[in-house]
Amino acid sequence: MTLSAFARAFLFDPETPRFRDYPTLLDDDRVLPGLEASLEQIGEYQRRLWANRQRALLLVVHGPDTSGKDSLIRTLATFADPAGFHAWSFSRPQGAETGHDFLWRVTPYLPGFGDMVAFNRSHHEAVMAERVWPVHPPEHYHWQNRYRSIRNFESHLVEEGTTVIKVWLNLSEDEHRQRLLKRLDKPRKRWKFDQSDIDGWEKRQQYEAFAEEAMAATHTAEAPWFVVPGDRKPQARAIVAAMLAEQLQRLAPEYPQEDAEVLERYRQLLARSGVK
Repeated sequence: MTLSAFARAFLFDPETPRFRDYPTLLDDDRVLPGLEASLEQIGEYQRRLWANRQRALLLVVHGPDTSGKDSLIRTLATFADPAGFHAWSFSRPQGAETGHDFLWRVTPYLPGFGDMVAFNRSHHEAVMAERVWPVHPPEHYHWQNRYRSIRNFESHLVEEGTTVIKVWLNLSEDEHRQRLLKRLDKPRKRWKFDQSDIDGWEKRQQYEAFAEEAMAATHTAEAPWFVVPGDRKPQARAIVAAMLAEQLQRLAPEYPQEDAEVLERYRQLLARSGVK
């Protein structure tokens, strides 16, 4: 994947896997591209992607609860054409999902040529959340095999024409706590809480340690991870929007070439139809 200097500034480094070694907040908003301009570019180049039907883009978004995954994806879709943009959410496997290989459940939702798809959590939950909250007996899991399967899976997607961008929204522990407290105080958000949220907070360090390991094992040059400061949602949105606009422009810089003969015949048909 070709990256600008801006995008490379947020690139994950497997040699530095600890989230605490990455910023959760930028000191100066002025270094960021304007969000509105990036969103307009996303809308334009996503339509060109849809019109060309030659390439696809998959955006994978992970992060702790309250990191802003939902609101980020909603923002990125502001000017997107719904014909070619879709978003899907994945939690821990349940029901029929547990009776198949771990990649089975995401496969039907991958982008087709011309599509931009956002995953709110993804197949990477199989090497992050499932290590903390397993859905199978311990002997079922072979983590290194899963890491290899993910690398091969994403390599296959890239080789076949899908650009894969993976984002971790990096929250400080204090900001994470404050957002959870605010959610408790908002009646329209209290429904999101159940016993698993208590367990999730108590095991957050264990979850993040497994996420760090998983990212180090599944980060590749062709399907990289980015660690985006998440303590201020406007900053995170501006960063991801700029990176997404950049990649969409690379995938579909122009609309398809028009067929001049067809256009002329259509003009003549419409001209004749207007004669009384």
